[in-house]
Amino acid sequence: MPEPTVLWTPPESAFEDSAMARFARAQGLDPHRYDELHAWSVTDRAGFWSALWDFAGVVGEKGDVIEQPPGATAHQEELASLRHGHMFGTRFFPHGRLNVTENLLRGAGGRLAVVAADETGVHTRLTLDQLRGRVAAVQAGLRARGVRRGSVVAGIMPNDVDNLAAMLATLSLGAAWAGCSPDFGPVGLRDRIGQVSPALVISAGSYTYNGRAFDVAAKAREVLDGLEARAELVVTGTPQWQEEFCDTGAELVLERHPFDTPGLIMFTSGTTGLPKAIVHGAGGVLLQHLKEHVLHGDVRPGDVHSWFTSTGWMMYGWVVSVLAAGAAVVLIDGNPAPRRPDGTPDRGHLWRLAEDAGITHFGTSPAYLSGLTGAGYRPAEHHDLGMLRSVLSAGAPLSPEQYDWLYAHVKADMIVASICGGTEIHGCFQLGSPIHPVRRGEITCLALGHAMAVLDERGAPVVGVKGELVCTEPFPSMPLTFLGEGGLRRYHDAYFADRPDIWTHGDLAEITPRRSVVVYGRSDTTLKPQGVRIGTAEIYRVVDRRPEIADAVVFGHQRATDEDVVLCVVPADGVDLSDELVSALRADIRAQASPRHVPAQVFAVPAVPVTHNGKKAEGAAKAAAAGLPVKNEASLANPQCLSAYRQLFAQETV
Repeated sequence: MPEPTVLWTPPESAFEDSAMARFARAQGLDPHRYDELHAWSVTDRAGFWSALWDFAGVVGEKGDVIEQPPGATAHQEELASLRHGHMFGTRFFPHGRLNVTENLLRGAGGRLAVVAADETGVHTRLTLDQLRGRVAAVQAGLRARGVRRGSVVAGIMPNDVDNLAAMLATLSLGAAWAGCSPDFGPVGLRDRIGQVSPALVISAGSYTYNGRAFDVAAKAREVLDGLEARAELVVTGTPQWQEEFCDTGAELVLERHPFDTPGLIMFTSGTTGLPKAIVHGAGGVLLQHLKEHVLHGDVRPGDVHSWFTSTGWMMYGWVVSVLAAGAAVVLIDGNPAPRRPDGTPDRGHLWRLAEDAGITHFGTSPAYLSGLTGAGYRPAEHHDLGMLRSVLSAGAPLSPEQYDWLYAHVKADMIVASICGGTEIHGCFQLGSPIHPVRRGEITCLALGHAMAVLDERGAPVVGVKGELVCTEPFPSMPLTFLGEGGLRRYHDAYFADRPDIWTHGDLAEITPRRSVVVYGRSDTTLKPQGVRIGTAEIYRVVDRRPEIADAVVFGHQRATDEDVVLCVVPADGVDLSDELVSALRADIRAQASPRHVPAQVFAVPAVPVTHNGKKAEGAAKAAAAGLPVKNEASLANPQCLSAYRQLFAQETV
């Protein structure tokens, strides 16, 4: 198979002045030979993570880097042994101490730290000193209510300055932060907050979407009333918050805590059951994010980084961490394409923010880009994006055509980085790099510090072949545990049940001979027509090229002896799903993917089920179509659309 087109090539200066290049040379390695740098990072793990700590200027006491388990193996089945296997038992910086908030708020007090925006545009800019003052005020309120190391604080807030200050204040005390998006319904919030037994819940009074205000405080009170363990509720923007809780004259206190102190509690999408409450160590996440921003993202002091994200998605904590790299973070609330008075979406909203804020790193998703391409919007024709050095995308793999569109209609001279990892690791297994070429349709490189492989059905590592994406060596941002009864066992079973002592990530992927990566979809939604495994992303890449299709979801429907591929599409405005269009779609998929990818059934649906983070919920569509219960509809942003899927094959069960 021919190599994909190279769309961007790093200038030779990148091998001299990028952080990645300087880090490689500091280890005595040639930045032109990334494979050697990567091999060193996964074989000398102590040396790599220690060098990263020093290079990134982490503030704290490092101590020993790695503490290995004493001779036990992960093949032992007793629960106690799970802590002593190679993956579970290895501890990073076991005697290290740091304060995450101290690291995020370091630097010159006058530098720009936060740009806050909503559907009206940029409305607030804060210096680092101003942000420190906001954090100190909230920290005083938390301390007065007994929040300390080991406590949990839950937040139900939009992506605004209050949420950022509350999270940083919580982390500063060694407590754990459990952030929830305010657009969750009461059931979804109860499923999450009910697992963490918070000492305190901080809620917004309301949030705004498409110019309409939605009550959050009443919903938060309803949620807390339904919990067994009562927690105090504090509502931002009220006299209680401004006069009783926040002490604007307080000084910020930054005690250092053990490296693996629980810091962030992240919730999985929950579309296959109760959301998993994943506990991440504060130090491990900080170090992971510094590696990704400073080395792979080439984020520099003075840069401005945005990501349109809810406060419940892992990308929120990820982008906020750019503060530790000396950059400013853009907090964006509301609709990324808010409705104009005439009801049409304003596709230029985020790009005006990029122009106004001088964004250097623009975070997005394939779903958002699909909306732009379908509408024919071309940002470069309307906005000055001269400051932009990188566009990053997460949530699903970028299609080859989206790479083309970004270089043609956003900026030709920039890095496009499709990044892929997950909530489980609070980071990326594969992502971009300032010293690699960008190839059409491929994730640029394997992340430093992660020993990644793709295994075939024999369990053998393969190159250029689809298989299971795995990680074979421990890393600092592995979860500490899942909350709840049997949490460590459930954590083990989620990632290590299939392959003892090897992290199985759940992605169907391919590592190319160039050591780039192609992700074909989640393993649990992999299609198996005629027993052949194919990824849903392979079909989306074809369907997304059709302007007649606004959105689509693919899943398998079990027959007596085989599995049918089912394609459900949302036609674009004014388009009918005619027989001619169905035939054209099938012909495209046959020619551009393979005959096995061709759907047996194609249906028109009003909407695709998505999580609150905008990810397609293929499992929910599949379960609804099969007449099975969708285990956690509360995790969906639009559960009402499932009624259409329940009717697709209803006659089969009559």
